[in-house]
Amino acid sequence: MNRSRTDDLLEIVNQKRKIEVTKLAEILKVSRVTVRKDLNALEEKGLLQRQHGYAIINNPDDLSYRLAQNYQVKLEIAKKAAELVKDQSIIMIESGSTCALLAQQLGKQGKKVTIITISYFIANYVAAYENLNVIVLGGAYQPSSQVVVGPLVRQTLQEFRVQQLFIGTDGFDLQMGFFGNDIMRTETVQSMAEKASELIILTDSSKFQKMGSIRQFTLAEVNQIYTDKEVPPAIKTGLESNNIQLHLV
Repeated sequence: MNRSRTDDLLEIVNQKRKIEVTKLAEILKVSRVTVRKDLNALEEKGLLQRQHGYAIINNPDDLSYRLAQNYQVKLEIAKKAAELVKDQSIIMIESGSTCALLAQQLGKQGKKVTIITISYFIANYVAAYENLNVIVLGGAYQPSSQVVVGPLVRQTLQEFRVQQLFIGTDGFDLQMGFFGNDIMRTETVQSMAEKASELIILTDSSKFQKMGSIRQFTLAEVNQIYTDKEVPPAIKTGLESNNIQLHLV
């Protein structure tokens, strides 16, 4: 599958929300057969839907929709971050699209890894990989994000200690650090971080241009960041000056 073409295809579908296969073929200057093959592959990944000659975006409230945004960049970030996880590891993964792709990459690599997560989406996303042992923590369920949060999660976390916690983020400020948009989920992730030796953020560079509503972590609390090369130079310098290992794809 041609990476550049399918990236363009996905972007067009996300912009148009619903578009005919014939129109896609015309825009991309390829045959309808080629477009259908690409659409089939993207649908199998859960990045869009097909219906009676049309390509349709996923529900914007669904995690599958967010997974489709900047998909290729997120995939490259996930592949790079997966190199950090050793065979036979026990790790924590919070939630979010890039974190889901990290779990998938670990499954594809055949590493035997135990994943402790608050995300039912991630648990279902990697259910087919027998090499992955997934433990979903219990708590109050948030249907829109498919995660569990709250005091029950914090109570269950008392039984665990891991080397690595992988999380996403909703926003950033160079002085204040990383931000979330949901207070319950932010508090839950902070509790997870207390049980991990290393805090590792996976995010595409667009999040460095956004501001969330609740502070997640200060720069001093973050050990490593995996992102793409579009990070603004001033932010890159600021992160590195705070002794954060920055990995760019």
